Amino acid sequence: MTAEGLPMVVPASDLPARVRIHEVGARDGLQNEKRAVPTEIKAEFIRRLADAGLTTIEATSFVHPKWVPQLADAEQLFPLISGLPGVELPVLVPNQRGLDRALALGADRVAVFASATESFAKANLNRTVDESLAVFAPVVRQAKDAGAHVRGYVSMCFGDPWEGAVPLHQVARVCTALRDMGCDELSLGDTIGVATPGHVLELLSLLNEERVPTNMIGVHFHDTYGQALANTYAALEHGVTTVDASAGGLGGCPYAKSATGNLATEDLVWMLHGLGIETGVDLGRLTATSVWMAAHLDRPSPSRTLRALSHKDQ
Repeated sequence: MTAEGLPMVVPASDLPARVRIHEVGARDGLQNEKRAVPTEIKAEFIRRLADAGLTTIEATSFVHPKWVPQLADAEQLFPLISGLPGVELPVLVPNQRGLDRALALGADRVAVFASATESFAKANLNRTVDESLAVFAPVVRQAKDAGAHVRGYVSMCFGDPWEGAVPLHQVARVCTALRDMGCDELSLGDTIGVATPGHVLELLSLLNEERVPTNMIGVHFHDTYGQALANTYAALEHGVTTVDASAGGLGGCPYAKSATGNLATEDLVWMLHGLGIETGVDLGRLTATSVWMAAHLDRPSPSRTLRALSHKDQ
């Protein structure tokens, strides 16, 4: 591990005292892997993440196996990890059938996955933006009636590989639609990693003007252009306290080929701990978990912090 006292804690003013990390490695991180990951390895991955102190771990997705074959074992996986104490295990549900499957297994936190652009809605959901929102409305309503917490993902919030720059009002329209249908939380996705800090602040400010409160918003940055931590810092300055990240920087998007890995949880934790922001995460255990998973995937992690700490251990 690293030398004692590093990272040195130097708090910055006007930042949140605590950040909730929404860990997406087991779902978003593994969905694009070419190699099949055995169900028990996935379950052990989630258990180790929980042991490292992560309390929100997105477990899997109840999509049709044809579309995301890597997550075809959702019914087998969820019972193996559903009893973890103090850990929330949200799952992705693309439609009514997916929600029914999730609720039948006792899931009490679900997520729907919308797009801010027509091109990605067509590629990912095979529907227009409005058609996909119409599909989600009864899903959200049924989930809320069942007592579930609902997260609304919005992808392509900052740029689209087919359409280029995405107008802020276009993103706000989808966000407010999800808010109005009953979503408890929104996650703003920089799916291809093109956001910059000023862009992030402008979108967050517009959403506030549209009566989407900051405490309802999470951010989900990809590190394609090395901007994920800078963008996260901007979101923290605005008051955001929920940040998505993926252990070891795993992830991408099977429907947007320019999307590279998610913000690595280790890199995020290093920055947050240096700022004196509480996460509840043990960086050593988290690093060990990501090294363990990288060995199962037979490739190195893109996380800079993980590489630095692993190098020091050699």
